[in-house]
Amino acid sequence: MNYAQIRKYDVANGVGIRATLFVSGCHFNCPGCFNKEYQDFSFGKEFTDEEMQKFIDLGKNPSISGFSFLGGEPLDQLYDDTLLRTVKAIKEQTDKTIWLWTGHIFENLNEKQMEIVKHIDVLVDGPFIEAQKDMRLLFRGSANQRIIDVQKTLKENKIVLWEK
Repeated sequence: MNYAQIRKYDVANGVGIRATLFVSGCHFNCPGCFNKEYQDFSFGKEFTDEEMQKFIDLGKNPSISGFSFLGGEPLDQLYDDTLLRTVKAIKEQTDKTIWLWTGHIFENLNEKQMEIVKHIDVLVDGPFIEAQKDMRLLFRGSANQRIIDVQKTLKENKIVLWEK
């Protein structure tokens, strides 16, 4: 898996100050995408095991609230198990929250995608739709996107939206 960028102190993508990984590669090609260059799967650098540990170590800083994954498209990174290993390692090594943004719809996730998602706390799902763009929305770009509390959703077996 390649990544385009790591933000050490991100305050835009989730609650609090976060360590954020922007993965490379996306199949959606949404009109109006704010990270067009990140759609190329070969863009950026390889996310090696060493890079993974550095990223996790960033999040161990007491001032960091959690981890966020954006892209590109994190749930298109299924050709290897790097993302799955990363979210599992975060949960094993920290007690921090994990947020993930995807253009996929929760109810339509395949088995490999769900294996990743079951380890995260909050999922922002749905493709960016330029006609529904609303800059006033919290943590999402268009009104169709949902902010899902993943653990409550899995426990209750129905979509439970995250509440601030």
